[in-house]
Amino acid sequence: MGRHTQAFIGLGSNLDAPRRQVEQALEELDRLPLTRRVAASRLYASRPVGPQDQPDYVNAVAELHTRLSPLALLDQLQALEQRHRRVRQRHWGPRTLDLDLLWMNAAEWRHPRLTLPHPELANRAFVVLPLAEIATDLRLPDGQTLASLAERWNGALTSGDLSPLNATEAVR
Repeated sequence: MGRHTQAFIGLGSNLDAPRRQVEQALEELDRLPLTRRVAASRLYASRPVGPQDQPDYVNAVAELHTRLSPLALLDQLQALEQRHRRVRQRHWGPRTLDLDLLWMNAAEWRHPRLTLPHPELANRAFVVLPLAEIATDLRLPDGQTLASLAERWNGALTSGDLSPLNATEAVR
């Protein structure tokens, strides 16, 4: 593919067969223009952030190699959300598919539409732990390693806030 940029995408769904939504989106990420999916974490079930009157989520993280700019990749991700019939009714509300551009080539980037790395990356177990599966050596701009962040969030696995899904398991 020539010179590429490394990007990590957080995936989540809690509507309309969430496991299928995330699995299908992982496949579709590999078909984005000038982009190749090179890794994906396991799927995880997680409790919702924000309003609790919604189903649990299925989450994963994917690593991409892309020649798209950050905004062009964001546009492709939002178009993919729309193909999955994403409706934005309320902040942190239920959704068929949520795709977050988490990190891109170690860049710190601020734009009205996009901040890199994702401002909540370190604060979400459902992002940190799947990301640590595929990018343990990743270092955030503040110097934190993903491995150290993952240690901080390992308690989420024992508390039931986050749990890996096996190949046939449904979301609770």
